[in-house]
Amino acid sequence: MIRIRQGKVVKVLTENPVMKEVLVAVEGGEARAVNYNLLTGPVAEGDVVVLNTTAVHKSLGTGGWHFVMANLSVRETDTEEAGHIMKLRYTPGQVKCLAVEEEESPYHEAINACASVKGLPVIVSTLHSMLPLIAAGIRAISPKIRTAYIMTDGAALPIWFSKMVRNLTGKGWIAKTITIGHAFGGDLEAVNIYTGLAAAKVAAKADLVIIGMGPGIVGTGTRLGFTGVEQGEMINAVHVMEGLSVAVPRISFADPRARHRGVSHHSLTALGRIALARAKVVLPELETGKAALINEQLAESGITEKHDIVVEDGKPAVDLVKSEGIKVTTMGRDIDQDLEFFLTAGAAGIAGAKLI
Repeated sequence: MIRIRQGKVVKVLTENPVMKEVLVAVEGGEARAVNYNLLTGPVAEGDVVVLNTTAVHKSLGTGGWHFVMANLSVRETDTEEAGHIMKLRYTPGQVKCLAVEEEESPYHEAINACASVKGLPVIVSTLHSMLPLIAAGIRAISPKIRTAYIMTDGAALPIWFSKMVRNLTGKGWIAKTITIGHAFGGDLEAVNIYTGLAAAKVAAKADLVIIGMGPGIVGTGTRLGFTGVEQGEMINAVHVMEGLSVAVPRISFADPRARHRGVSHHSLTALGRIALARAKVVLPELETGKAALINEQLAESGITEKHDIVVEDGKPAVDLVKSEGIKVTTMGRDIDQDLEFFLTAGAAGIAGAKLI
């Protein structure tokens, strides 16, 4: 299940306090690898490392990266962080964190007392590439809105892998990050989505929340076999916590796959079958023919009857992302190549911000 090779660090390409991207000599050539400093300790040029090469060998969507499993040049590391909640439990990579729920946490009592987020707007997304446009839509309404991002465990587990999250937090577009389930590395850690929402309310003091997975959605081409089904589950959780759900459908007219044309089958399933609670489903302003196809798909799947359909202009969000020089792609396509996808995410951010 894991393809393991030994390599040697040739060069450090980029680094920040939690992660290094390095060039390694492995299998007679050179390749890129990611080292998470808080998992495997620091690495330096000349270090001999153990690499997980599985995804690159199988040509999967990690962007061509190996991952450092161990540094043989540094035999021991210690952890001094507080907390005792384990994520990646019962694996060699299990990590300890201080969860907001536990007694050591300064938020323990507030989290325990929080049974409702009392109308907090929550934008529920799927693909990670939606995040900057949602944040831009919020920003376009008001730069004073305090936004928390809850990253689920539906894709990448370390939030550190997302350069976009670092970019958006650096700009102040996201005030706090919260990692839930087995996802880890956020400003706040939570055991599940319910306490994650409570943390957004009472610990992050958020005016608005974005929920979504990290990079690397899993899909199989089957009706239910994709991690984006969590969108429906998250909408249900927001309802339980008495928040206001704003759903971002996955819309594209550039994807060559028929099942993702117009409204993706991922969204039709998550919103039409999995979501049991009502949400605002946001559509962008589109030309007549494209809008007609989308409305037909939503009606046939029962989404029009089940949810509230809202139309917003997503262009202010797109314009802001471009003016800020934020580079974002979805499935390899940039904003100009897949405009409707990004307009939808931006429109959702605007719609969510208007609920405050």
